[in-house]
Amino acid sequence: MHKVQVEILGLSASPSAGGAYALLLKEIYGVRRLPIIIGQFEAQSIALEMEGIKPPRPLTHDLLKNIIDNLGGTISEIIIDELKENTFYAKIKLEISSMTNEVDSRPSDAIALAVRTGSPLFVSEDVMKIASFVPSSEDADETFNNDIDEKDSEIKPAKKNLSETKLAELQNQLREAIDKEDYERAAKLRDEIAKLGGSSN
Repeated sequence: MHKVQVEILGLSASPSAGGAYALLLKEIYGVRRLPIIIGQFEAQSIALEMEGIKPPRPLTHDLLKNIIDNLGGTISEIIIDELKENTFYAKIKLEISSMTNEVDSRPSDAIALAVRTGSPLFVSEDVMKIASFVPSSEDADETFNNDIDEKDSEIKPAKKNLSETKLAELQNQLREAIDKEDYERAAKLRDEIAKLGGSSN
């Protein structure tokens, strides 16, 4: 399987996803972006670790990391390897006592573990071809960032993130329309994406 190494570009509230968040991944040796919609708890867990904020007691992902460490294991890599019915699937590759194991996971949980362990993140090329987009300019790197209110640990989107978040959400809606064979809606969504300057894959 051909895979592409990615890094976390940003995390922002998804305006039309009812409390969910858009996690944006960027390929390290390229310009493609991969948006993944994740839940609030996972988004908060990822953001807290990225900001270096330590909760008074371990969160679930901290607990998982501690268990792996105590068993003498290491996470060699995280790979988002499938996209089925508009749902992403991931694998956590663990090495324990010179044996390698693969554990099925939601991408959000796998990424929350990756940021705690410094493990490399990969996406299969097949998933990138289906779900990624190319931004209109490299300036997108600077307009999609975390914004955490340390007082209540709520994640808040910066205003300048909205166009990138909108583009990510339109990409998700386009995939859903194609999956449901609603080609009239898909055509309209493609037009909207083109207006925002993102190419659809």
